[in-house]
Amino acid sequence: MPRPVKVVLGVVTTLAITFLGLLVVTFFIGRVVPIDPVLAAVGDHASASAYEKAKIELGLHLPLWQQFLLYVKNVAVGDFGESVLTANPVIEDIKRVFPATLELATMGTIFGVVLGVPMGVVAAVNKGRWQDQLVRVLGLLGYSVPVFWLGLVGLLLFYAKLDWVAGPGRLDIAYEYLVDPVTGMLLVDSLIAGEIDVFYNALSHIALPAIILGYFSLAYISRMTRSFMLEQLGQEYIITARVKGLSESRIIWRHALGNVMVPLVTVIALSYASLLEGSVLTEIVFAWPGLGQYITNSLLQADMNAVLGGTVVVGTVFISLNLLSDILYRLLDPRAK
Repeated sequence: MPRPVKVVLGVVTTLAITFLGLLVVTFFIGRVVPIDPVLAAVGDHASASAYEKAKIELGLHLPLWQQFLLYVKNVAVGDFGESVLTANPVIEDIKRVFPATLELATMGTIFGVVLGVPMGVVAAVNKGRWQDQLVRVLGLLGYSVPVFWLGLVGLLLFYAKLDWVAGPGRLDIAYEYLVDPVTGMLLVDSLIAGEIDVFYNALSHIALPAIILGYFSLAYISRMTRSFMLEQLGQEYIITARVKGLSESRIIWRHALGNVMVPLVTVIALSYASLLEGSVLTEIVFAWPGLGQYITNSLLQADMNAVLGGTVVVGTVFISLNLLSDILYRLLDPRAK
C-alpha cells in the first residue's frame, strides 16, 4: 500500500476513534446526570400514558446499547433532537448561535496572537530583565484572575464609568435587523451589506469581551513563545549568524522566530479551540448570545438534547483544529513529513 494512502487511512482511523470516544462520553453523561429527559419533554404534570408514549418516541425504552447506536446514527446525520427550551431542532439553534461564539473567539485569538507573540519574543531576548519579568507577571495574571471578575470590572470601568465601549450584547437595539445574516458574524455581515454604522457598533460591543477572552490566550501564547525562543536563541545557527555579522533584529525576528513559528502554529490552534469551548463565562457576563450561553441556559432548563448537541459540536471543533494544526505543522516543517 502506498505511503500517502497509509497516512490518510491512519488519520481517518484516528479521527473516527476520537469522535466515537466523544460520542461515548457525551451519551453516558446524558444518561448518568440526575435529569429525566422524558419529564423535561412532557412536563411534571403529564399523565402516565403520555410519559410512556414520550419515552417510546425518544427511544429510552430500548436497551442501553441500542440507545447508543440510535444516538450515533442520529448524530451522524446532524440530528440532535429538539430543544425543550426553544422547541426548535437543536442543530438549527446551534447554527444560529455558534457564529457569535466563533466571532468572539476569533477576535480574542487575534488579540492574543498580535500581542502575545511579540511579548514572548521580547521576554526571551531580555531574559531576566524587567521586560521579561513584566511579561511573566502579565501571563501569570492571565492564568490566575477569574474571567467573570475581570469581565465585571471591565464593564464597570470601560462601559459604566469611562463609556469607551458599548455594553452587553452584540448590537444596540437601534441597529437590530438592519443587516441580513449571511455568515452569522456581525462584523463580516455588516461589511458585506455596506452598513458601516452597524460595523462600528458591533465592533464596540465585541471589543471588551474579545480583549477579556483574548487575555487568557495572550498569557498562554506569550509563555510558549518565550519558551520556544529561549530554546532557539541557544542554538548554534544563531551563534553562526552573529559571527557572520547579521543584525540582531534580523537574527531574532527572521531566523529565530521563523523556526519558532512551526511549533507555535499548534499552540495558536489549541488556544483558539480553548477559547471556543471556554467562552461560557465571558458570554454570560456580557450577555453574548453564543453557544456557551445557549448550553448554560439549556442545562439550567434540563434541556439535555441541547446540552449534548452543543458539547458534541464543541468537541468536533476541537478535534478539527487539532487535525488542522497537525497538517500545518507537516507543511511548515519538512522534517515532519
